[in-house]
Amino acid sequence: MKYDASAIEVLEGLEAVRRRPAMYIGGTGIEGFHHLLWEIVDNSVDEAIGGYATKIEIDLGERKASVRDNGRGIPYGKHPKSGKSALDVIFTTLHAGGKFGGDAYKTSGGLHGVGSSVVNALSSYLRVESTREGKTVAREFSAGKIKGRMSSSKARKSAHGTFVEFVPDSEIFGDLTFNLETVYQRLKVKAYLTPGTTFTLTYKGQVEEFSFSGGLSDYLADTLTDLGDALVTEFPFTVNIDEPRIQVSLAWTDSSSSNIVSFANGIPTQDGGTHVKGLDSVIVSQVRAWMGNRKDVPKRLKITPDDVREGLLAFVSVFVEDPQFQGQTKDRLNNFEVKKEVEEAVAHHFVDWLKSNSEQTDRLIHRVVQAARAMQAARDASVKVKRGSAISRLCLPGKLADCSSQCNETTELFLVEGDSAGGSAKQARDRKFQAILPLRGKILNTETASLAKVMKNEELKNIIEAVGCGIGASFDIDRRRYGKVILLMDADSDGHHITVLALTFFYRHLPELIADGRVYLSMPPLYRVNIGKETFWAKDDAHLEELLENSPRRSNPEITRFKGLGEMPPPVLKQTALNPPTRSLSRVVIPDGKALATEATISTLMGKDPGARHEMISLHLDSIEEGSVLLDT
Repeated sequence: MKYDASAIEVLEGLEAVRRRPAMYIGGTGIEGFHHLLWEIVDNSVDEAIGGYATKIEIDLGERKASVRDNGRGIPYGKHPKSGKSALDVIFTTLHAGGKFGGDAYKTSGGLHGVGSSVVNALSSYLRVESTREGKTVAREFSAGKIKGRMSSSKARKSAHGTFVEFVPDSEIFGDLTFNLETVYQRLKVKAYLTPGTTFTLTYKGQVEEFSFSGGLSDYLADTLTDLGDALVTEFPFTVNIDEPRIQVSLAWTDSSSSNIVSFANGIPTQDGGTHVKGLDSVIVSQVRAWMGNRKDVPKRLKITPDDVREGLLAFVSVFVEDPQFQGQTKDRLNNFEVKKEVEEAVAHHFVDWLKSNSEQTDRLIHRVVQAARAMQAARDASVKVKRGSAISRLCLPGKLADCSSQCNETTELFLVEGDSAGGSAKQARDRKFQAILPLRGKILNTETASLAKVMKNEELKNIIEAVGCGIGASFDIDRRRYGKVILLMDADSDGHHITVLALTFFYRHLPELIADGRVYLSMPPLYRVNIGKETFWAKDDAHLEELLENSPRRSNPEITRFKGLGEMPPPVLKQTALNPPTRSLSRVVIPDGKALATEATISTLMGKDPGARHEMISLHLDSIEEGSVLLDT
């Protein structure tokens, strides 16, 4: 291949964006597709944050979206350097905008000046209208290029705002469409972050309007209602500071998990950053200092940061004049000075809250002590497992049929429902890399159980010992003994229930395994269908009906329903559930941006409140097949 000066290609204008869209929007999948809308919405939100807009209207179609605000309107006069309209410069030039400095925006979510131009580059059609100074100008674009002449019309002198309508290019995104629920949830969060701003979402004639005067305190209250967890601190701690602009709202619940939801300049920072570190630091340090002065806290009890965090649900939002985000998609805030600003701004407010709410503080301290005691029990159990593993494999659970390989990447641990299925699986497995651990019936629901109770449960202790990486503060993923942990349960409603119980345990107590992609669901068949000389496998009733509908009219299918995995002959079990080339596995994942939704689902379905569970099941009843599992992970 010839490589000389002629091989050097220079991409003009926005062509670089169309060639490498992932560099600007993170990818061309469904998240990148929606990212186009977020960029335009965030421009309007920046106007609201600056106090220039009070209304933002979004009209959503399957392949088209528009955003209108009553802000100042995009400047359309002649740009002094380029000689072009400022509107054209903003939509056709990378790194052009009013957010690099000066007085146009004190704080904003857009800092690279690429949002509008990138959306334009990746849209087959885009129209922008700007109203200001008694005039409305309009310009149309296609794939980043100007289309036709700029139009102009009179407007009321008091009228002002921006309207942007666009259609993502199918050459870039294929046949992707906007998801109403995704857009609704995102806009609702924006409304929490910009109190006093009214958001209106229109979709196929249906209109939703929302505005929240309480800001993050409303967000916290609504989230707690959705989660259904009992409150330890009944009056949440909330603080709003004007300079630097910091908003915090938090509470402790009886949940065993913790979550800090963060934002910077109105942008969700899914990977946290310095503002999260600052809030976490001040919470942990102040609670531990408060506990150190109390006589009712055991002196020899070790209080770790995780003990303080357990049950914490917090929201933090900061506004920074010169934000330093990690990447164009702005998932993490990197400004080092923000950590100290959050610590100093929140500290004395938080101490005052602890002093002024003695009853709640007492409940919080009691909750932390209980968490510390449970963690200590977990550490003691983990040390026992670790010592046993170092000395001898005899310390592993007695029912575990281990594999011969010591490689923790290629090996697989199957958690199997019952001794009968375990016996069949042991005969069907490949002993070199597949281990089998039978479980006795339905395991403990860990959503409603303390860690101390979890550690006393025989079945769960067997899982912890077999997996080998410990639990809680002593968890170490590098000590895991298997590359995959596979839940292999019967394909009926009881099997699904056990699967959900096991998933709840991993989600609550071994979440790092899920985050690292180590937990899988096996999808064994419920039916065997013989049609002529061919054999088919149906995973459920719907799949069986589909097979029968597509079978030859004169065929006489022979249908066998498996009552359980233990009823399957080992060769059949091997072919359908254990043999890598022929089995079907699904990896358990929590999609980006779905952490709170997953938390709400687990808490509601597996929690103590039957009313909330009944309400969720009733809400999704039409979409639930008989015997299916309602768990969106």
